[in-house]
Amino acid sequence: MKRVFSLLEKTWLGTPIKFTWQKTSGNYLAVTGADHIVKIFDRHGQKRSEINLSGNCVAMDWDKDGDILAVIAEKSSCIYLWDANTNKTSQLDSGMRDQLSFLLWSKFGSFLAVGTVKGNLLIYNRQTSRKIPVLGKHTKRITCGCWNAENMLALGGEDKMITVSNQEGDTIRQTPVRAEPSNMQFSMMKTDDRTSTAESTISVVVGKKTLFLFNLNEPDSPIDLEFQQRYGNIVCYSWYGDGYILIGFSRGIFVVISTHIREIGQEIFQARDHKDSLTSIAVSQTLNKAATCGDNCIKIHDLAELKDMYAIINLDDENKGLGTLSWTDDGQLLALSTQRGSLHVFLTKLPVLGDACSTRIAYLTSLLEVTIANPVEGELPVTVSVDVEPNFVAVGLYHLAVGMNNRAWFYVLGENAVKKLKDVEYLGTVASVCLHSDYAAALFEGKVQLHLIESEMLDTQEERETRLFPAVDDKCRILCHALTGDFLIYGTDTGVIQYFYIEDWQFVNDYRHPVSVKKIFPDPNGTRLVFIDEKSDGYVYCPVNDATYEIPDFSPTIKGVLWENWPMDKGVFIAYDDDKVYTYVFHKDTIQGSKVVLAGGTKVPFCHKPLLLYNGELTCQTQSGKINNIYLSTHSLLHSLKDVELNDLRQMLTQTLMLKRFSDAWEMCKILNDHAAWNELARACLHHMEVEFAIRVYRTIGNVGMVMSLEQIKGIEDYNLLAGHLAMFTNDFNLAQDLYLASSCPIAALEMRRDLQHWDSALQLAKRLAPDQIPFISKEYAIQLEFTGDYVNALAHYEKGITGDNKEHDEVCLAGVAQMSIRMGDIRRGVSLALKHPSRVLKRDCGAILENMKQFSEAAQLYEKGLYYDKAASVYIRCKNWAKVGELLPHVSSPKIHLQYAKAKEADGRYKEAVVAYENAKQWNSVIRIYLDHLNNPEKAVSIVRETQSLDGAKMVARFFLQLGDYGSAIQFLVMSKCNNEAFTLAQQHNKMEIYADIIGSEDTTNEDYQSIALYFEGEKRHFQAGKFFLLCGQYSRALKHLLKCPSSEDNAAIEMAIETVGQAKDELLTSQLIDHLMGESDGMPKETIGMHMTFSSACMQNLNLRRSKFPLKWPPTS
Repeated sequence: MKRVFSLLEKTWLGTPIKFTWQKTSGNYLAVTGADHIVKIFDRHGQKRSEINLSGNCVAMDWDKDGDILAVIAEKSSCIYLWDANTNKTSQLDSGMRDQLSFLLWSKFGSFLAVGTVKGNLLIYNRQTSRKIPVLGKHTKRITCGCWNAENMLALGGEDKMITVSNQEGDTIRQTPVRAEPSNMQFSMMKTDDRTSTAESTISVVVGKKTLFLFNLNEPDSPIDLEFQQRYGNIVCYSWYGDGYILIGFSRGIFVVISTHIREIGQEIFQARDHKDSLTSIAVSQTLNKAATCGDNCIKIHDLAELKDMYAIINLDDENKGLGTLSWTDDGQLLALSTQRGSLHVFLTKLPVLGDACSTRIAYLTSLLEVTIANPVEGELPVTVSVDVEPNFVAVGLYHLAVGMNNRAWFYVLGENAVKKLKDVEYLGTVASVCLHSDYAAALFEGKVQLHLIESEMLDTQEERETRLFPAVDDKCRILCHALTGDFLIYGTDTGVIQYFYIEDWQFVNDYRHPVSVKKIFPDPNGTRLVFIDEKSDGYVYCPVNDATYEIPDFSPTIKGVLWENWPMDKGVFIAYDDDKVYTYVFHKDTIQGSKVVLAGGTKVPFCHKPLLLYNGELTCQTQSGKINNIYLSTHSLLHSLKDVELNDLRQMLTQTLMLKRFSDAWEMCKILNDHAAWNELARACLHHMEVEFAIRVYRTIGNVGMVMSLEQIKGIEDYNLLAGHLAMFTNDFNLAQDLYLASSCPIAALEMRRDLQHWDSALQLAKRLAPDQIPFISKEYAIQLEFTGDYVNALAHYEKGITGDNKEHDEVCLAGVAQMSIRMGDIRRGVSLALKHPSRVLKRDCGAILENMKQFSEAAQLYEKGLYYDKAASVYIRCKNWAKVGELLPHVSSPKIHLQYAKAKEADGRYKEAVVAYENAKQWNSVIRIYLDHLNNPEKAVSIVRETQSLDGAKMVARFFLQLGDYGSAIQFLVMSKCNNEAFTLAQQHNKMEIYADIIGSEDTTNEDYQSIALYFEGEKRHFQAGKFFLLCGQYSRALKHLLKCPSSEDNAAIEMAIETVGQAKDELLTSQLIDHLMGESDGMPKETIGMHMTFSSACMQNLNLRRSKFPLKWPPTS
């Protein structure tokens, strides 16, 4: 809280003073002390007039409009009247013979009530100059009173009575009280019934202890409110809000009570504001604040939240105590009197006047003081003292303007000081002024005057010094205007926005809106402009292309707009009302065209007026004459990425992309290191047509396809063509088509639809753009329709696709017609076309369709024509056309077909044809079976078995020979078919074991089989055979036993085999047995060895030679 001025008159010292503010405007302050003079000061502390009295001032009061100050003094029956408009004093004779003690103007009308020490009353109507004396209203001095809105007058006196009178002085009600009344007020109690708005409740302090409430509608039930003794005496009180009363007590406490009947007697709030004493309270309904004073300080509370302290003003130099507090009606100034006779005036609410040009701001810091600052450039604030309390403030690059009514004062902003330049008088009351470098523009009474600020310093033509808009013949009123470096821009009540180019001194652009334009806000360059119309709708207007874009979610309470001054954030602006700031972004270049988006909202503190927006930081002016910086919620997290949680960082990324801050978004993506985040950034780059940045992002995430695609289109200069490609990349194909069609290459729309296989759209586009492409598109469409099963439309499009001059293309279409005709049931046409068509594949496909349709004859015909002999033969078989099958067999490679044919011929008894087909099918068992069972050709069957080594064939041959009684052959083929047990049994039964043994000896046979044969021969006492097979199965001891038992006819072969047995066994015992046998030790008949090639071991030979040395033999033996 800033102290505006203090009054300390010598004549006032040591005595309390009285003062009262002029009602409504608060421009004057009347003060009086013990010097018999009422001095009148303006709101800046300058004395404007004084009224000499006959004695000390008893009472003074301003009328409701603040035009007349009425004063009564001791030793005089006159009423002093000072006129604020003429600065003259007059005296009115009251006609009362006794001393005047009370004076009060009515709230409505021009009635003045004057009371005397003897209880008499005078009601004076200033408008009619009528005086109504009322004698005996009270029996003693009238001390207090109040008027209500219905001009009823309540009075209280030392006779302890309260009377209520009308404006004629007639007593309507009266009631006694217990002690002397004081501080009487009219108000309205809080009730459930809201129908009555009359001030029907009188409140009065009785005996400084109780608060007496007297309701005129319920005179028989007054309310007496008593308070705790510890509070002290009631000093003063004030009504506020919906029936609440704030009461101040002498011991520093104030309480709030409600007058609602259910809450009466309860303290809503209670606080000890001052330690020792409280001397006064004051409430400003305008500010919604309450002030208390005591203990050398003033404390101010917000009535909405009383426990919060709004401000504290310390008055350390006032050691004799404080006096009375009083606010002006507008809440701007708070006056305080003191016990030593001084008076202090504080600024509690300053008119929020401010302006900005580029990054320089000017704002009102006191009633007669303007501060200029440039927070962005870091310049020190400069304070300028002005001559008048301004109604408007404007700042330019080099000048400051302040003014009121029809005058403006201009100041030059130097490097070190501010110099007053001149004042200009306009032709009407100025609503606002705009400045830039050289020119000023003032709006007054529907007109704008553009003029040079320093005309004498510039070498300009006289006609370029000033100009009045609009022209005389233009019947419109200008409602708003703005000034940029190049243009004067204004909006009119007819909805026209005009651009006046200052350099050429002529109009260069106009835009016509359907309704009147109330406010305009150009960006720093003037190339974009926000305007608000009379419907409170907001638009962005671009004069370059004369286009407007509606601002979404635009609040009807918006007071103003600020554009971002940071060069990197072009297109960002805010719209603000009393409570909130809305951040918008104008996206000029997107694939969807230019548009405005709402980025977010930010709550602003109470009574903050935005002046400047720079890099998301909003500089606001406050009621206290200071500036406060707040960060927009859309920007607040962008200034520091440290210690930010990942979820918050993802939200920040979305916000950053909306603001088109791609470099910041890049840093966030690096921190997130999330594929989804990189993709979000890449999509945003595509949306905003930032191709180079998008390539950089896609290269980072390794999306090679997108990088190559973007590299191919990045040099395209056609805006719509480039946007179309990007829209296609983002899968917005309808938008891409619209953009392609609006570009210099509309055929790209057709190419896109063809690539996407959107054939309906492609055909529509082809009719307009490339009729020669319709057949080719129809063919592709037909292929897709065929794939989805829509054969009717597929046939139609195949037929449309036939050109007559493109052989390859037409063959595809004719093939499609053939297939679709067959599928639609027109088999004759389809088959005919397929047979004529050169394609083998078509014949195959049509044949497959016909085969599925059970049209076997036609299917086989097409297969045969297409040289698909296997398929043709298979279908001929299905329709039992064996003749055709036979014709095709030489060309058939499928064993399955041959097998089917063979089975059919066998069933018909045509075995020779069947056996040939079986051979072609490689069905050897069936061939063998036919030769044996039907053709009686066992030789052929045997040769096939020997050639193919077929086990099943061998079994069949074995069974054949068994039936013939040729057991040897049967055994041979049983062994060949691996049926060794059956062969063994058969050989055993028919005494053919020698044959079995010969056969088995030549086969890869198991030891078990050899053992079975050996055992058989052992049982038959055929020692040589038994020994041989025991040797084969590895039973050397038994083999040697049988070989040594062989008769002499088999002696040589047996001896050789015995030697072989001993050689394989490598057993000393067996070797000794053989040697003993050869030496004749067992039977006394030595045997002669037969050649030296025997497979004896060296040890065996040594033994044998040793034996021979003992028992010499003749060699060779003699017969």
